[in-house]
Amino acid sequence: MFLFVLSLSINFAKAQAGSTIATTGTPIEMLFPQGKSKALILSFDDGRIADRDLVKLMNEYDLVGTYHLNSNKLGTKDYLTKEEIKNLYKGHEVSCHTANHPALTSLSKIDVIYEVVEDRKELERLMSYPVRGLSYPFGNTNDFVVEAITGLGIECARTVGDTYNFNLPADFLRWQPTIHLFGKTNYIPNDTANDRRELTNFYQLPTDFLNAKSLALYYVWGHSWEYDGPSNKWAEVEKFFKMVAKNQDICYTTQIELVDYINGYKNLKFSVDKTLVTNRSSINIFLKINGKVFTIEAGSTKQL
Repeated sequence: MFLFVLSLSINFAKAQAGSTIATTGTPIEMLFPQGKSKALILSFDDGRIADRDLVKLMNEYDLVGTYHLNSNKLGTKDYLTKEEIKNLYKGHEVSCHTANHPALTSLSKIDVIYEVVEDRKELERLMSYPVRGLSYPFGNTNDFVVEAITGLGIECARTVGDTYNFNLPADFLRWQPTIHLFGKTNYIPNDTANDRRELTNFYQLPTDFLNAKSLALYYVWGHSWEYDGPSNKWAEVEKFFKMVAKNQDICYTTQIELVDYINGYKNLKFSVDKTLVTNRSSINIFLKINGKVFTIEAGSTKQL
């Protein structure tokens, strides 16, 4: 299991004349907000009208989501209207999904930039706050696309390369989620045996997540429109939400909130002997040292 640790040397020397100064390397472990060791991100793409039902259900279970929207599709058939999204997604995060949902890896650099900037600009107008995240259409990205979006104000971008683990992202702009909601059920038409296997595997992950002994991020993604139609999965969606909702051990977070938190942790300023730490961010940061949890309040310096 991935452990997000900042290797720091803490001096435990006693100030005694003639004694040898002994130093011990003690790991300082990041905890999630509120001092949690587990975090959950729920992320959904496209902005289809089925988001109305999905947001309503999430609100009933006090869950938060990150919703990636195509601004040029809003107001067209089967998509939400521009007028409703600010109120609908209140308490959730709205993020980019490009203006028109093209495969970015097939575009020129200027077209990649256009798709991201125009989407970001319109969503910011509609939501009245800076939009700083992205999910790649079809999950398609490469070094060229990442280079093209660098400097456009996008601070994190999700792929669809499921890891089936609970690791933190190694690269915010190549963020791989844990799993698609319900795995690959219905990927093979009329294959009920495959659907049963995929559901079994999918439902094992929440158990593994809740039993994890080290820092664990569970990132689930999908599309609300997948739960409509002949395969109606809304009962399964609610079953999953019941499994992960209202658990005091879990930090429920949006994608950009976690990015801000991790960046705040990385920007902590420690004294040379590591007995003092300054948090220059506007977010309370939580640490664990030798089993003891410390809260480093926003804008404060704390004695460890």
